[in-house]
Amino acid sequence: MRMLLTAQMDTETANRSVSDGTMPKIIEEVVEQLKPEATYFTVQNGERTCLMVFDMQDSAQMPPLLEPLFHAGSKIAVQPVMNLGDLRAGLGGMER
Repeated sequence: MRMLLTAQMDTETANRSVSDGTMPKIIEEVVEQLKPEATYFTVQNGERTCLMVFDMQDSAQMPPLLEPLFHAGSKIAVQPVMNLGDLRAGLGGMER
């Protein structure tokens, strides 16, 4: 299932990670594990934020995939999402 991961990083913890050079390692580890189809970085509510769209086969994947972000002091949200093709397929399957 296509999922959207939103990770808002605690500013103080993220500042330390940037200063000590661990931030790129954390991001690379997560990208390697999730193999996202899209990855974006932005600011939300004044915090560094990473958005990744990835395919989750089983909810049991959540702990090992998300743990590096939790260790980095991130607030995590994971929710199912659709692209335009998914929406078209879903709407096409509805009875009229």
